[in-house]
Amino acid sequence: MPESLKKLISIINFLPWVWEKSATKLAFFLLNANKNYLENFAKSLIHLHGSIAKCEICWSLIDTWKHICEICSSQERQKDIICVVEEYLDMVTIENSKIFKGRYHILWGAISPINGVFIWDLNFESLFQRISEFEGALELIMATNPNIEWEATVQYILSELEKRGLKKFVKVTRLSRWLSSGYLEYADNITLINSIKERKEI
Repeated sequence: MPESLKKLISIINFLPWVWEKSATKLAFFLLNANKNYLENFAKSLIHLHGSIAKCEICWSLIDTWKHICEICSSQERQKDIICVVEEYLDMVTIENSKIFKGRYHILWGAISPINGVFIWDLNFESLFQRISEFEGALELIMATNPNIEWEATVQYILSELEKRGLKKFVKVTRLSRWLSSGYLEYADNITLINSIKERKEI
């Protein structure tokens, strides 16, 4: 097998959830693909990081020429409910359920010292700033994955709200049911809708 093909298979195989057999099939697909498709594919990869930014309010992914995402700028979304999620795909999953009409805050991770993720690595300060600047009562929905890392993250948010004198203005809730898969992005719509509808106060 040519070295360039071996290298391509190795690169594809590095991707999560792609086994060597699948990587080999994908490599041969690319080998036989239309030249224009390959050029567009390569350009998309090269410009990926430079063409994507993060919303100045919720930290969602946006085009670099924007400053605020469509959800944060929408006048139709509820301002007094913020759904706190770990990753962008968690937000996408909830949006696809079409049940939630509030806004989001993406932390981009959960507290996990064993994995090298600490408090200062996540978007906590911007969350507390949003809460402190909001006029009136506010609900925080902790759309969390049922694991030790998220438990630590939730407890940190609760303790900081208390410490900063914000707890009296904030109602903190969490999804009412543990997700069987353990991750929001794999939850089916019915489970997710019921979890949001029947959320419980912490």
